[in-house]
Amino acid sequence: MIRYDILPTRCGDLLVAINESGLMHVDFVAGLRALPDMSGWQQEREALAPFLAEFDAYFAGRLQRFSLPLAARGTAFQQAVWQALCDIPYGETRSYSDIARAIGKPDAVRAVGAANGRNPLSIIVPCHRVIGQNGSLTGYAGGLEIKKMLLDLENSQRNATTSHAT
Repeated sequence: MIRYDILPTRCGDLLVAINESGLMHVDFVAGLRALPDMSGWQQEREALAPFLAEFDAYFAGRLQRFSLPLAARGTAFQQAVWQALCDIPYGETRSYSDIARAIGKPDAVRAVGAANGRNPLSIIVPCHRVIGQNGSLTGYAGGLEIKKMLLDLENSQRNATTSHAT
């Protein structure tokens, strides 16, 4: 059974869905990508409470790395790309070329971009931290405005943490 809820955030409404294994889908409702077919899904806020609490903490700047179980499905290549995305530190960015090198496939830049675009766990698997080689913002399923908002959120929190540490 798939259970879901819609979480209002400062970046827009977020669809969050879980199955018996963990978090399986996170996407911005008003994003560029079509939402999955939710017929047969059950809206159940209580079951998603621990997941929603982590998103609330992230958007409040109190959480930099999510800890709840993930259940994203993808090919071995996609899983490798998604793991490399999770290795990008909070508040930092990497290029598609950086990710291709990180997974040992330096010539697979386009395939990395495609896997990035199929990431079913927006924010959790931080595909918003991937930018163009020249530093430009590139595609994001939630839209470039939301990508910029997420990067700005992380940069402001990282800068606040750094200034408090000095």
